[in-house]
Amino acid sequence: MAAGHGAGLPKVAFIGTGGTIASLGRDALDILDYSATDRRLEAGAILDAVPELAAFANVIPVPFRAVPSPAIGFAEWRDLVLLCEQTAAQHPDLAGIVIGHGTATLEETAYALSLTLTIDLPVVLVGSQRPMSALSTDAKLNLVAAIRTAAAAESRGRGVLVVLNDEIQAAREVTKTSVARLQTFRTPDFGVLGQVDGDHVRYYRRSERAHAPGTPFDIRTLPALPRVDVSYGYADADGTAVRAFRAAGARGLVSAGLAPGMTPPAEANALEEAAAAGILVVMSTRAGSGVVPLTTRLRARGILSADNLTPQKARILLALALTVTSEPEAVARFFATY
Repeated sequence: MAAGHGAGLPKVAFIGTGGTIASLGRDALDILDYSATDRRLEAGAILDAVPELAAFANVIPVPFRAVPSPAIGFAEWRDLVLLCEQTAAQHPDLAGIVIGHGTATLEETAYALSLTLTIDLPVVLVGSQRPMSALSTDAKLNLVAAIRTAAAAESRGRGVLVVLNDEIQAAREVTKTSVARLQTFRTPDFGVLGQVDGDHVRYYRRSERAHAPGTPFDIRTLPALPRVDVSYGYADADGTAVRAFRAAGARGLVSAGLAPGMTPPAEANALEEAAAAGILVVMSTRAGSGVVPLTTRLRARGILSADNLTPQKARILLALALTVTSEPEAVARFFATY
């Protein structure tokens, strides 16, 4: 059922994909092992658990599927793009869309959607660190804040947003930084875009990078993305992972390198060999923040910079770029743009 029916209230669609925000544990004190119950609420039941939404929005549940977020990837991103497009067409008066999502891959889904959505409505991803059944769950208030954000006129034109812990973050910039703390989602380099304080949605800055709609990345009819893998950098890394990814058919590789964008010599040699073989190689860093400088050494090896994208997000952009071009200079421009 819809959470609100009041005349004049903004209409917001809620798509539930599962995750902690939809989960039910064994009891109210189960805040860590709740996934063992394998019980997750569908979108309508989540809305029913938060009747307070009816005071400020007409929220309509949109069926999807409820799964743990480690099970979400390209197929779900494509289906969500199509579902958002369909929902917007069915409800011309829609103010925005909220997507409930598990926190494990929330930032990846948010960034993928920020590059591929075809609608210009605010789309907000929301999750929680504690299940709906927990004594001090953050699920309900996070959902309230996300609905308020999606309904706010000020949210238009800002790309995909992520809302947890009363904070509004940009999909491109935000990352999960803690396993269990409520303030887990952070933007290390730049901080939040804004905050939700009670019924006030306030913005203080804007992300400058381009975002959907209007990108060159159209995944609506793609069966899959080109294979792109991430090789994690560490002392004594010898290139074994790089060679395995090449053997598996990778068309692109992202190195989660040592800050500021370096790898041990053997790993560097393997990456150079991959680039020479026509595989697009992008250097990111395991540090979690900061721009990887395109040094003389990287240029000589044919390796591109991920700018300040985390490895997991650099992987998404590189895979999408490969659906359009395999020209290194063109891919480099995508990393400078998105």
